[in-house]
Amino acid sequence: MPVSPSAPVMRVAPSILSADFGRLSEAIDQVSSGTDWLHVDVMDGHFVPNLSIGPPVVASLRKHSDLFFDTHLMITDPARYLEPFRDAGADGCTVHVEVGETEALVGQMRDLGLRVGLAANPDTPFEALEPYLGLVDLVLCMTVFPGFGGQSFMAEVMPKVAQVRHAAAAAGFSLDIEVDGGIDECTVVSAVRSGANVFVAGSAVFGREDPVSAMGSILAAAVGAEAASEGQPS
Repeated sequence: MPVSPSAPVMRVAPSILSADFGRLSEAIDQVSSGTDWLHVDVMDGHFVPNLSIGPPVVASLRKHSDLFFDTHLMITDPARYLEPFRDAGADGCTVHVEVGETEALVGQMRDLGLRVGLAANPDTPFEALEPYLGLVDLVLCMTVFPGFGGQSFMAEVMPKVAQVRHAAAAAGFSLDIEVDGGIDECTVVSAVRSGANVFVAGSAVFGREDPVSAMGSILAAAVGAEAASEGQPS
């Protein structure tokens, strides 16, 4: 059943893909005071042309942090790994609509007690996401092609973000809409205006001298953009 939508919480989710993998626990400690979510990128070398981490690393990180682990599974066979990631300490998992079997994966995540996310690559149309908006907690619209950090923000994805937000609001669904790729204090403004409320930032956080201050700047820009949008006549 649709639920009454509430005002989405604006948050920055720093991506550990851009952190120093030799000092991950220290990197997480650095950002913990400035966020309640940590974005964990999982890549299998098949769905995307890169490899990252698996459940053992998530389990190790869980020992050092009580942040919400927003785990993005950029993998071809997520069904095989959802339970291991849950057991390792993932709080939410996001699977890609492109891998198929979406309803079965959503059901599996619900059964495991995970928060349910569904992601789409930049060139995947809104129509691929639309049937599942009432089944998930989060929609992730990639603003780069996944696989590597440090890429430039793709503004052409913003109409899809707006379609997701408008469709969810019209149906009464309460959704987080997340964007990932090239997010900083400048690009976040466009993302907010389009309807996003969760902003994954990697190099714009971990590549700065003061990661917490960097997150604060991104969040402040997001809140400012939201306030400006609310002040405009409809």
